[in-house]
Amino acid sequence: VRYGNVMGSNGSVIPFFIKKREEGFLPITSPDMTRFNISLDGGIDMVFHALETACGGELFVPKIPSYKITDVATAIAPNTEQRVVGIRPGEKIHEEMITESDSFNTYDLGKYYTILPTVLNRRLKEFLDKSNAKKVPSGFSYNSGTNSDWVGVEEIRSFIIGHLDSNFSTEKY
Repeated sequence: VRYGNVMGSNGSVIPFFIKKREEGFLPITSPDMTRFNISLDGGIDMVFHALETACGGELFVPKIPSYKITDVATAIAPNTEQRVVGIRPGEKIHEEMITESDSFNTYDLGKYYTILPTVLNRRLKEFLDKSNAKKVPSGFSYNSGTNSDWVGVEEIRSFIIGHLDSNFSTEKY
């Protein structure tokens, strides 16, 4: 499986921003930065889907919303300075889960995409038929900057309250 940022995980910016807001500013690497967002439950559901349906060798990618890093900062601390600190070496502005070169082996399964291995076996061909899979166009890519599904400030706050901290508040920030 390949998925975006798991909300609240060690790699997620959300717990980092919640801690940093005490310092009076939130460090923003780039105001243009975007990421995919998935809840822990969504990630687990996708893993179970892959375990139940995989034939072998394929990679599952969920269709999930994106968010702007500045919207996350605003959701967590609406009255706190967002200070642009620059991009770290190797960091990307947008998260890319399916590259253009992946498109040659990528199919749309409805709720997920699947990237197949280069050589198809009979089981994979049957899987595609059974899943009503549709080939994505050549040159297709799936990245957080061009995604059509977005969450905004209020949805991010709802995610935090529903998935991370039921007592979350922005009252003093």
